[in-house]
Amino acid sequence: MADQLTVAVLGTGIMGAAMARNLCRTGHDVRVWNRTPAKAEALASDGARVAVTPAEAVTGADVVLTMLYDGPAALEAITAAGPGLRPGAIWLQTTTAGVEAIADLADFARRQGLAFVDAPVLGTKAPAESGQLLVLAAGPEEAREPLTSVLDAIGRRTIWLDENGATAAATRLKLVCNTWVLALTHGTGETLALAKGLGVDPQSFLDAMSGGAMDCDYLRAKATAILNDDYTPNFAVTTAAKDARLIVEAGAAEGVRMDLTEAGAERFRRAEAQGHGDEDMAATYFAGFAD
Repeated sequence: MADQLTVAVLGTGIMGAAMARNLCRTGHDVRVWNRTPAKAEALASDGARVAVTPAEAVTGADVVLTMLYDGPAALEAITAAGPGLRPGAIWLQTTTAGVEAIADLADFARRQGLAFVDAPVLGTKAPAESGQLLVLAAGPEEAREPLTSVLDAIGRRTIWLDENGATAAATRLKLVCNTWVLALTHGTGETLALAKGLGVDPQSFLDAMSGGAMDCDYLRAKATAILNDDYTPNFAVTTAAKDARLIVEAGAAEGVRMDLTEAGAERFRRAEAQGHGDEDMAATYFAGFAD
């Protein structure tokens, strides 16, 4: 049984809900809040205490975990939580917030006396549900041991990058990793769209790749989703589009042209316009065809 901590989870969408359930299962006292109350209320049967406001959720919490859409959403939620925050509590910020947003989040933590840990995660719905996320973390040494039971509950491994979360070292690595993930996703979708357009059996493409250096489990997973017409969201198009924009902005700030990611962001935009925004990002496949 894990050391029991009181953990407030702000944001209980696909990822946050899975994290909260794993925290409940490992013996933590979990409070949850979500802007859409029904998403938080669904966790009551798992043992979580449902809060009406962010401030109620964080009152008395040892750890505040945020998993929200982006940096501004995280700042809005933690600001609303302000009256209930305890100086000395740890803020485990797992949202993919973008480099520029981290400074504002870290500044809020400093003013509130919180130990700020920037900790975006790699993984989608299935690894989140099984507690197998990869956590990329940057934060003070004194916060690491207290967070052990929380990090063990949500992830298979934690990579510590810096003792100062305000450097955005973890977020920078997350954006680099997501660049590769999005490239693979678009590559799979566009390849299968071309196969359809040319009248090529998509299975023959997969057979040609099988066992070679360019084969991979991720290709198989996204291809299976497309071929089965199953776009149950593991990572939604809308969220992937947001991450693509953050990557392009981060590159531009450092003089790096992210041409492929920018083109991918346009594919996501088209997929959203076609009505696929809430579906899995494999729906980039549909961007290959006329509306």
